[in-house]
Parts: sequence; structure tokens; C-alpha cells
Amino acid sequence: MYDFIIIGGGILGMSTAMQLIEAYPERRILLVEKENGPAKHQTGNNSGVIHAGVYYTPGSLKARFCLAGNRAIKAFCETHAIPFDECGKLLVATNELEMQRMQSLWERTEANGLERSWLSADELREREPNITGLGGVFVPSSGIVNYAEVAAAMGREFEIKGGEILYATPVTGLEERTDEVVVKTTSGEFVARYLVSCSGLMADRVVQMLGLPPKFTICPFRGEYYRLPPEHSRIVNHLIYPIPDPAMPFLGVHLTRMINGSVTVGPNAVLAWKREGYNKRDFSLTDSLAMLANPGIRKVLRANLRPGLVELKNSLYKKGFLDEVRRYCPSLTSNDLQPHPAGIRAQAVSNDGKLIDDFLFYNTRRTVNVCNAPSPAATSAIPIGAHIVRQIQAQVDG
Repeated sequence: MYDFIIIGGGILGMSTAMQLIEAYPERRILLVEKENGPAKHQTGNNSGVIHAGVYYTPGSLKARFCLAGNRAIKAFCETHAIPFDECGKLLVATNELEMQRMQSLWERTEANGLERSWLSADELREREPNITGLGGVFVPSSGIVNYAEVAAAMGREFEIKGGEILYATPVTGLEERTDEVVVKTTSGEFVARYLVSCSGLMADRVVQMLGLPPKFTICPFRGEYYRLPPEHSRIVNHLIYPIPDPAMPFLGVHLTRMINGSVTVGPNAVLAWKREGYNKRDFSLTDSLAMLANPGIRKVLRANLRPGLVELKNSLYKKGFLDEVRRYCPSLTSNDLQPHPAGIRAQAVSNDGKLIDDFLFYNTRRTVNVCNAPSPAATSAIPIGAHIVRQIQAQVDG
């Protein structure tokens, strides 16, 4: 019998495990992960950005957790000798409409308590000679890191303090009873007093395993990237982001310095026809039929048909992707866009057809389930883990 079982070996599961064993050092805690190591999905296939909290609605969980997480993840990296670079982010406006939108972002960053600077076109050019725009906003606290390394270090901390991790252990069923939760896996059954699930792309299916009708469905969006050749590794000094269209759910194609010294271009956002479909040709009939049968997802697809087709075109034809980035970095050519692995975003969609924007939790008497944790979840992993621990403590004390 375990006191707590955690499902999921990404950065949220590892952060929760690390903090849960700090809160309950004498309790038996098990983490199970279906892959053969940590951070194999969203955590290990993202852009590695330490977000500052520019875009998020003031007072939302995203805004609160991102601001705290930005500081906490840097402190964790310093303690564990994990390289990171506080290189800062530049939001670049390329036309008058984007200048107006940038003013709204400026006001939002103030509400979210961020340090930032407004740059004229000349000041922008001075900071970034290869970037063209009418103006920009510089946010110095943004940075870059390898989140897979962070998650692995959290897992080591958990194990050092007595926690157990079982890899290659997919969960096949769950049963919540009056005083315990049974976790059925390919490695046998495990019983715990309380359960935490941080299962990302499988979040809705875990809730279904508990016998509950989830009020959301996970819709996987593949974010495709290109990598610039080594001779362009210093083409930018900061992270370069376009001014996003507030009508669109994603941030647009940006230039991202990576902690390994490379620079990526992306992502776009295209529907993935498989929950873990990292390649364009990946397809699951079961996953596809389930998505198309879901009324909420159908509403989202209808509402975003035109931009969705543009994203699909850019996925199929490099020129569209190139046009996006050349709006603010005109020196790049088609030959500069080299292959780079894609990532998958687990986006929760409500039953009434809305993209759920904020972090979402679904709790029962003995379980805490993370149901929606898109960006900036990796940045926010430590405060999210602390939030989960507080929810578990309320269940234990209640």
C-alpha cells in the first residue's frame, strides 16, 4: 500500500513528486510513467523557453504561476547546476495594427507585474540588427533551458528522498474506492490512499478510467519547427516573437535561441491525427474518429477553419512558413529552414466547443487530476506542483 501514487513522468509529475515527498517525508510515494524514461512527451519536445508571463489574463492561474515559476525554475537550475540563459524576449510589431496590439500587451505586462521596456524602431535595430519592425517590447526575464534536464533532476531529488519511480509502466485502469485508489498497470496493480495524475495528452482518458465523464477532451496540436544552420546561430540575441493576433489561440512563428546554441523557427499549429503523432504521417484511426465524433472539437474546427487551413498549408509548403518569419527577419531564405523535431500540445477543449485557456484541475475525494496544462506549464512546474500538494493536503486533512 502506497500513501500516494503519481501518474506521469513529465515535468509536472516530477515537480509534484519532489514537493510531495518534501511535505510527507515518511510516506510511501510511487510515480509511474509509461515511457522508459522521464520527459518523453511535452516536456522534452518544447521550445525550452522560460516564459515571463506576457500574454496571460491578469489574475489567472497562468499569470500567477508563470511569474512565480519563472523565478523558481531559475533558482532550481542554479541549485542543480543546470545551464540556463536569461536572454530576454523581444516582441516585434511589423505594422500599425500590430503596434496597437502591442500597446494592449504593454498594459497587460504592467498588470502582470513584469519588468519591460518599450523600444522604438531604432532601438529595436540596435538590439537586433537582423530584425525589422516598427517597434518592440523587451522583456528581460524570459530565458531558455532544457526542461528534460530539469525534469530528470526533479526525479533524482524525489528518489534520493525515498520516492520510487517505475518506468515502462502504462496505466490500464483505475478504481477509486471509499478509502483507496487501485492503479492497474502492465506491471501489476498498485494501491494508494491518494492519486495524482499529470498525464498530459492522456488527461481525459485518465479521468474516464476513474469512471467519470470528463467535461473536456484533449485535442492534440502538432507544433512543427525548423532549425537554422550553424552559421545563423547568432542571428538574434534574444527570443524574437511576433505580436500575436488576439483572435488566434497560438502565438505565431517565432525565432527561439536554444540552450544548445541552435536557433529554431516555429511553431505552427496543425491538428495531429494521433495523440502522440509527432510526425506528419502519424495516424491513428481510433484517435481520429474519437476527435471527429466529439462535438466540442468539431465546433473548434469549424470556428477556426480559415486559420487552420493556413496552418496546414504552411505545414505542407515551406514558403508559407518562411513568409511568416521573413515579416520580421527578411534575410532568411528557404535553404535556411532545416528539419527539426516537432512537439505536441495537449489542448483541452470544453464540451461546448471552447479552447480551455487556463490550467484546469478535476478532483475527486481521493484524486487530483491535471486536465489542461499548456504553455507555460513547464515554466510554471514548481508552483503547479505546490498547488497540487496543497490540494492533496486538503484531502488528507479533510
